[in-house]
Amino acid sequence: MPQRFFSTRSPDRFVDVKEAVLRSLPADNGLYMPESMDELGEDFWENWRGMSLPEIGVHVARAVFKDSIPEEELEKIVHESANFPAPLVSVKEKEHVLELFHGPTLAFKDFGARFMARLMAWLTRDDEGMLTVLVATSGDTGGAVASAFHGVPGTRVVILYPKGKVSGLQEKQLTTLGENITALEVDGTFDDCQRLVKSAFLKREMSEKLNLTSANSINISRLVPQSFYYFEAAKNLPEGVRPTFVIPSGNFGNLTAGLLAEKLGLQIERFVAATNRNDVVPEYLREGEYKPRPSVATISNAMDVGAPSNFARMENIFGNQWEAMKSRVAGFAYGDEVTRETIRRIYQETEYVLEPHGAVGWLAAEAWREDHPDAHTVVLETAHPSKFLDVMEEELGEGEIEVPERLACLAEREKVAIPMGIDEQLFHEWLENMA
Repeated sequence: MPQRFFSTRSPDRFVDVKEAVLRSLPADNGLYMPESMDELGEDFWENWRGMSLPEIGVHVARAVFKDSIPEEELEKIVHESANFPAPLVSVKEKEHVLELFHGPTLAFKDFGARFMARLMAWLTRDDEGMLTVLVATSGDTGGAVASAFHGVPGTRVVILYPKGKVSGLQEKQLTTLGENITALEVDGTFDDCQRLVKSAFLKREMSEKLNLTSANSINISRLVPQSFYYFEAAKNLPEGVRPTFVIPSGNFGNLTAGLLAEKLGLQIERFVAATNRNDVVPEYLREGEYKPRPSVATISNAMDVGAPSNFARMENIFGNQWEAMKSRVAGFAYGDEVTRETIRRIYQETEYVLEPHGAVGWLAAEAWREDHPDAHTVVLETAHPSKFLDVMEEELGEGEIEVPERLACLAEREKVAIPMGIDEQLFHEWLENMA
């Protein structure tokens, strides 16, 4: 049977895959979740360690979407999306890093963005009119979405990013492609960008007129391919080892994807959420009260989120029970100074290069191992160090970080971005004028 999806705020109302993916945000401002997810069967677990990443991805995607997408189409979407590696690197004994930055834009967002672009193309194959993709970014999402949708017929992409709060090369990834990609430089924070995007979806008449969809992790199709690499990491550990995944977290889509992998039967010891000063979720895990607040700027900018969208999905998975979430997810938070020190220290000790987000994850892994010395920790390294060149050169010296050509070539391109304030009405008027 085809999969059905419900809103976290209306668990008794269901939509099909096309509505969930293309409308992205339910009218009640909840988030879509799959109605049911059965654990993967014995035929999968008997063979999974010998499977490639795309082969694993096909099984995972089929378990989530069920019969909503023909098997041949689903295989094509997965194989075209996850056609780059996600290597597990053992930096120290039992201390591993999962490198998720080997895709076209050098960030883990490539998995979700490429999958989403191809799935949306299939879902709209017989539709008339233009699909408008809205996305807020704190750094890497915008670049991945821009790359995935660039030149795709029948689509236009609008990327909102906070002025002065993404790195120089990240900004060039958002603002230099042109054609069907438009960048809005918002005079505010990522939370402002995210609020503007959500507000557009809640204006249902305008949303339908513009055929709006979101490429943020509020879209359930972004999370499914992010589940693939949890299996990929686990299969490369010794048999019988249950990994503790340490996830640098901002909007908490990556961690939620790990929880989906666990629901499909992957044996995971624990999840550790690692944040910077924007520690809303670690604070919740300590105190039991969720208190979103304005984000503050840090050197790990992709995690500068003060009201993480996917917290609603995490609550749903754990039945809105604080104790249940706390029993599976631990949380740690760190400031810039110790993050910088860790970049230097780990490079001196191992010659491994951690960028700011991975360094926050490494700190959380070390903290976890103090009380769990036998844990096999896997830190998700979410972006290539060259995307944060200023910080990396300040800590490791000029010339120590190699910039891949697909990023270096952007440096001389001209930035093209439209200034935008944080007023919702003005943003809506700008969108209306696109039609």
